[in-house]
Parts: sequence; structure tokens; C-alpha cells
Amino acid sequence: MRILLAFDKFKGSLSALEVSDAVSSGFQKSFPNAEFIKKPIADGGEGFTTTLVECMGGEIKSALVEDALGRDVEAEWGLIPWQGDKKAGVIEMSAASGLWRMSENEKDIMQASTYGTGQLIKAAVETEGVEHLYVGLGGSATNDMGVGMAEALGVTFQGVTDRLCPQSLKNVTGIDLSKRVPLPSITVACDVDNPLCGANGAAAIFGPQKGATPQIIEELDTLIMQLAHFTPSTELMNSPGAGAAGGLGFGMMAFTGAKLVSGFDLVAEAIALEEAISHADLVITGEGGLDAQSLSGKGPIGVAKLARKHNKPCLALAGLIEKSVDWTPYFDLTAAVADNGLPLPELIANADHHITETSTSLASSYKKSLKSQGA
Repeated sequence: MRILLAFDKFKGSLSALEVSDAVSSGFQKSFPNAEFIKKPIADGGEGFTTTLVECMGGEIKSALVEDALGRDVEAEWGLIPWQGDKKAGVIEMSAASGLWRMSENEKDIMQASTYGTGQLIKAAVETEGVEHLYVGLGGSATNDMGVGMAEALGVTFQGVTDRLCPQSLKNVTGIDLSKRVPLPSITVACDVDNPLCGANGAAAIFGPQKGATPQIIEELDTLIMQLAHFTPSTELMNSPGAGAAGGLGFGMMAFTGAKLVSGFDLVAEAIALEEAISHADLVITGEGGLDAQSLSGKGPIGVAKLARKHNKPCLALAGLIEKSVDWTPYFDLTAAVADNGLPLPELIANADHHITETSTSLASSYKKSLKSQGA
């Protein structure tokens, strides 16, 4: 029996590969003769760089940049082979501008900037001369429409004399792209399909997790909409993914000419995921949490769709699973680590053990279902 494990990370606890190891330990108890194929996935958020570097035989680099609040940090990025003897850079915006760099009481969406992400892009271009860039969106602490990123690349925002962040966007009177540094082609890996503004936009959907109140969300949405009209790309405001990473999806298109693609699709192609699924007898996937937002382009749903395409059974194991969502179109069985009733700090501190226990139970349930089907 060939069991394919295609997990994303469990944010805050284990990497995708570590989760796969724990799940395989649990499934071996019910399927001792199974062959486990591990294909870690990413959808543009944290883990995107590591996944591409590992599967493409690249290397990890680093650069001194600013975090979302302007503090100096060392941020990693990847260098991979591209189109023969050429080189491409791989950047996660969260490496510099991620929410993970902030404690709960430091969240300040009106002061948060993507400037450090622009510095990473510039470092990849100027220090390694990369001929293509892959930029992963997700896990941001920001909602600045990518203006900080653009400023780091030489774009001028007229009317602003202090630090460029949402708090100062109301002072912008024009945008000048003429002094932007030369850039190679850029592909942006995006894990959501939200537009830039409105009820389903960047501020409304993702602002609360970054500390935004309803009043701040309304103010941000208005500021971003006004600012977008200073660009020559207003027609892109409603493009799927324009609202990703606090509007950086739109900013990458408007200020760098980037092309947005599904982060999952990009990684899946790089690791030959569909081929692996076609040869598997069982597919198991998951990440830290499965909720309604997961249906908008998250990796485990992409895995499930490929499994359905090839008529393969697919199971989901996650830290938390929202029970109000109907998962049956995607998964044959689901299991959540949190259903054991233990407090979250314990689940995170001993994630390896609890994931193995949960996967042991899931394996037993799946084995019983096979017997009931006469398989």
C-alpha cells in the first residue's frame, strides 16, 4: 500500500516534514507494510521558500532587512536553479514582514510596512543577479497595499515625508515609478483569492487577526481604495489575490508587473505532486487549521481536488477543523488533534506526540471503513 503524505506546516509547532513523520508513525500501527511517500506542500505562506529550495536543490541565503515595524532583522530567502543555468530567487514576504515576528501587544496594522519585503527583493536582484523571482504571499502583519515594498525598490510616493505606512497613506498626492530599480520577471504565489477592497477585501477579512478594530478596518479600506486610484492599475483591484498579504498582491502587480498564480499550483508542479497522487493508494493531507478560508485556495484543498481527480481516497488531519464546514466533498475522513480536549499550549508543546496519537486513531477508523467496504 502506497500512502502519500502531502502536509503543509502546523504553524507554531511543526514543519510540514515533521508532521508527515508523526503521521506516518501513527499509520504504521494499522498499516505496518505501507510505503510512505512524503511530499511537503506550501501555498505561498510560511514554508514556501524551504519547500522550493529543498525540491529544486537550491540554497538558503539571508539579508539584513526591516521587519513590519522597522526593526532590523535577519531574513532568509532562497536561491534556486531556473531554466538551465540561470538563477531564481525565492522570497516569502512573511520572512521580513510577517506577523510571526510580533508579540500580541506589538500588533499595529496602521504602522506596519512591507518595506523589508522590498529590501529582500532588492537583495536577491543586486547581490545574486537573479533572472526570475518567486514571491510567496501569506502570514503578513501588514495592510499597506505593498507601498512599503515599492518604496524600498525606488518608487516615490509624493506628499509623504515621514515613514510610509497606512498611517501616512492619506498624505499621498501621487506616485512616481520612474526611479524604480530594474527587476526581472516575477511570479507571485498567492494562497487566497480575495480582492483588494470591500467586504471580502484585505482589511475586512484579514485585518482582525492583525489587531484592526472595525473602525480601523473601515479607515484602511478607504485609504487603500484611494491609493489604488493613483496607480495605472486600478482595473486589477478586483483580481483574485489582489487582497492577499494586506493588499501586497495588488502592489506586486501594480508596482513590479508581477504575475499572480496559485501558490499551491506552483509548488505542486515543482514537486510533481499530481504524478505522486496518481500512483498512491491513499492520500493524507492537512495543516494547522482547516476552516472556511481553507476553501479559498489553501493547500490541503488543492491536494484533495487532485486526489478526487484521480479517484483516490483522501483523508485530512489538522490541528483544528471547523465543524460547520461540510468537508465531505473533499475528504473521506477527517481528524483534528484539538478534539482530544487538551489545552492549546499543551498541543503545541507536544505536537509530535499528539499528532501521532490522532493519526493512529484516524488510521484505525480508515482500516475499519475498508473492511466495511470489503476492501
